[in-house]
Amino acid sequence: MAVPGDLDRLARPDRLGRALADCLGDQAWRTLDVTLISGGKSNLTFELTSPAGSVILRRPPTGELLPSAHDMRREARVQAALAPTPVPVPRIVLNDDAGDLLGVPSYVMEKVPGHVIRDKLPAGYADDPAARRAMADALIGALARLHAVDPESVGLADFGHPQGFLARQLRRWGQQWVASRTAEVPSVDALADRLATRLPESPPPAIVHGDFRLDNCLMSEDDPGVVAAVLDWEMSTVGDPLADLGMLLFYWRTADEDPLRLVPTVTVEPGFPSRAELVDRYAELTGRDVGGIRFYQAFAHFKFAVIMQGVAARVAAGSMAGQDFGDVRELIVRTADNGLAILGERIG
Repeated sequence: MAVPGDLDRLARPDRLGRALADCLGDQAWRTLDVTLISGGKSNLTFELTSPAGSVILRRPPTGELLPSAHDMRREARVQAALAPTPVPVPRIVLNDDAGDLLGVPSYVMEKVPGHVIRDKLPAGYADDPAARRAMADALIGALARLHAVDPESVGLADFGHPQGFLARQLRRWGQQWVASRTAEVPSVDALADRLATRLPESPPPAIVHGDFRLDNCLMSEDDPGVVAAVLDWEMSTVGDPLADLGMLLFYWRTADEDPLRLVPTVTVEPGFPSRAELVDRYAELTGRDVGGIRFYQAFAHFKFAVIMQGVAARVAAGSMAGQDFGDVRELIVRTADNGLAILGERIG
């Protein structure tokens, strides 16, 4: 795990303190304590605490980065654009898109009170089926509100290229797989090939989060039926909204499935609705045709396999501030195999 010297080098509290004091008009921000918030497997997240309060810093990992990955400018831009909409996002308080402060683009956002829920619920929180269904409904509601935002109306008309979105996404993730893999994994290659032959026609484009799931949202401390903030916008763009639903379904594990060791989830507990119920609720709220959802679920499996390989590569390179997530090779193979099973196919 990172030691204090590493944190000072990665977060530069001396520089950030001065910048925050200037932009917020309070010299108390000059004195900052830095804490690495564990759990993030892509970009690095830190809590900056001062006598004036606490804020959150986001920056890329260290070392050589894959093309188009870890884009802090993208995160900050979409959060600022969504601030006046019904989509709950933290307010950006300092945006260093030129990288002057840390040597890489970064930004600081407000700290929103709320629960990040992974494999356990806080004591006394959402401890009955009604509350757990309310939590699921809140997630689907937040996703539906995001997909209802007109990109042009919030200045994001040029945020993505929706024409050919799925083909381009598949190609881009395939390139990242080739760039980060350390061994041949036939099931990953086979899944990419099968997906390429089954590309559906996308619905009208929307703002896409790119990695929408329970633990990328802050749930209200007082009401499990409210999303306090949607976080981690690194992969956001304008494109096919059903890709977001496919990712949410991938992470929505059930008790009879093998757990995702790197992304544990509380949805294996009794009382949470099924994936089919989530799909039905999304269709009800958005009016979109979800008949081809299996493609998007399989694509989510491919995407996750590539993400995990990228995590393994960054850990091996020492770019994750001392975090180590163990050997993920078996998880990558199993994920790709399950994606093929969703498509009803096997290798060979």
